[in-house]
Amino acid sequence: MTASQPTPGIVGPFAGMDVPWLLRMRAETRRDHPFLIWAPFEAPARRWSYGEFHDRVGALAAGLVKRGVRPGEYVLIHLDNCIEAMLAWFACVELGAIAVTTNTRSAPAEMEYFAGHCGAVAAITQPAYAEMISAHCRGLRWIAVISHDAGAAPTNGAPRAERFEALFADSVDRPRRGVDPLAPCSVQYTSGTTSRPKAVLWTHANALWGAKINAAHQDLHEGDVHQTYLPLFHTNALAYSMLAALWVGASCVIQPRFSASRFWPVALEHNCTWTSTIPFCMKALLEHEIPKNHKFRLWGTAVNDPPAFAVFGIKIIGWWGMTETITHGIIGEVDQPNTPMSIGRAAAEYSIRITDDDGRTTEVGDTGNLLIKGIPGLSLFSEYLHNQRATSESFDEHGFFVTGDRVTLLDNGFIKFGDRAKDMLKVGGENVAASEIEQVIALVPGVREAAVVAKKHPMLDEVPVVFIIPQAGIEGAPKDLHDTVMAACRKSLADFKVPREIRFVDQMPRSTLEKVAKAELRKMLG
Repeated sequence: MTASQPTPGIVGPFAGMDVPWLLRMRAETRRDHPFLIWAPFEAPARRWSYGEFHDRVGALAAGLVKRGVRPGEYVLIHLDNCIEAMLAWFACVELGAIAVTTNTRSAPAEMEYFAGHCGAVAAITQPAYAEMISAHCRGLRWIAVISHDAGAAPTNGAPRAERFEALFADSVDRPRRGVDPLAPCSVQYTSGTTSRPKAVLWTHANALWGAKINAAHQDLHEGDVHQTYLPLFHTNALAYSMLAALWVGASCVIQPRFSASRFWPVALEHNCTWTSTIPFCMKALLEHEIPKNHKFRLWGTAVNDPPAFAVFGIKIIGWWGMTETITHGIIGEVDQPNTPMSIGRAAAEYSIRITDDDGRTTEVGDTGNLLIKGIPGLSLFSEYLHNQRATSESFDEHGFFVTGDRVTLLDNGFIKFGDRAKDMLKVGGENVAASEIEQVIALVPGVREAAVVAKKHPMLDEVPVVFIIPQAGIEGAPKDLHDTVMAACRKSLADFKVPREIRFVDQMPRSTLEKVAKAELRKMLG
C-alpha cells in the first residue's frame, strides 16, 4: 500500500501545501521570532529567526541546484545535531530532492548500503565522518563537509572535500516548483534486525501531518520553547520537536546531544517549556539538582506519569509511534488524568487493533499484537523505498499496518506497552516480555539500567538473562546487589520470569535514541 493520487473531488488536509510553503508562511507571520536556537557545548548559543532561517534555506537550495542536484534525486545528510543539518534538510526538500537522514552511529558497511540503496548523488557530513563517507559511498558526485563536529572543533585535519559554506548561492535564485503534497520528501532508514534496514519514505503531506498532529497532541503553542537533544536524523526530534514547533510558530532549542550536566542550564537560559525525552535521560537527570524556577509544563516520553520520575514535578505524557506512523498512534491525555505506566489511548487520527496470533481481537487484560490503520502518504508512510514486497507484506488483509509491537489493553481504553515481538522470550512455552522484568529491576536501589535478553536453554527453549549497569559502576556496586535484584524478581514475577543469570556491566551497547542494542547483548552471551 503506497501513496497514490487522491480520488477526484476529495480535498486533502494539505491541498496546495508542502514543506516549503510551511516554512515560507512562518517566515512571513513570525519573521523576527526565534525558530531554531543552536546551543553548542563549547560556544555561546546562536539564534536563527524564522525570517533568517528561511533566507538561508533559499540560498542553500539555490546553491544545490547550481551543484547539479535535481528534483527526485537523493542526498545523504549524515550529521549530528546542528543547524547545518536542518538547513540541508529544508534546502533539499525545497528544490524537490529527497533528504536522506542517516544515523551517525552507522558502520561503514551500513553507509555503503544506504548510499547505494537509495542511489544518493551527494552527501553533506561533518569532519569526523568525511573520510568514512568518501571511502564507502563511492557513487556520490560530491561530498560537502561542515566546519565543526556538533559544535566542537574537528580533531582530524581538513578533509578532502568541498566546504559546506561554499554551497550557498543567492536566495533570490531559490528554486520554484509546483506544489504536490504527495511528492517524495525524505527518507529514514529503520534499524534492521534479521534483514537489511528498510528505507521509510515520507511525502510532504507526511511531514506536514507530523508537524500538525504532533503539535496538537503535545498542546504546543507559539509561545512554547521545545528543548531538543535527541537526534534530528530520527522521527522523534525531527517531527515531534522541530516540525511541531514550526507548525505553531514556536521556538526549538537544539543541543548537540543529551548532556545531564547541561540540560538544566540550557532549559533555564532559554525558558524551555517542553521536551521530548526518554527514560535513559530522565534517570541521568535524577542525579542532578532540579531547579525550582524552570518553566517546563509538559514532558513527553515512553509512558504516562512514571512514578520514579514524579520528583521532577512535571506532567509526563506517554506515547507510542514509529517512523512509519509519523506521529503518535497512541497518546496520553494532556488535560486529563492518565493511567500511570500506560502509553495512552488510541489517537483520534488512527484506528488501532490488538489481536492474538490467530488474528482474534483481545479482551481487556490480554496482551496481543498491535496494528494501526491510517492513510499511506498522509498519516502513514508512503512506502518502503525500492521494496514493494516489504511494503505490501507490512499490511494485513484489512489494511492495518503490522507494527511488530505487543501491547496490553487496560481499562478505559488505556494501553500498556509489552515489547517488540522480537524481544519476547519463550520460556518453557510461556510468553515473557523482557520489559516486564526490566521494569521490576529498574526500581531496585543501586540499579541504573537493566536490559533483559533471551539465552538458549536445552529444555526450556529460552531463559531470561539480565545485564545491569550499577548506579555507582561495577566497582562501587553494593556487594549484595545481585541478591537484592533476585529477591525483587522473585517477589514480583512468576518463577519462569525470574532471570537465570545477572551480568554487571559498566556500559551497554547503544542504537537509536540511546536504546540498548539487544542484538549486541545476545552476541555477548555467545
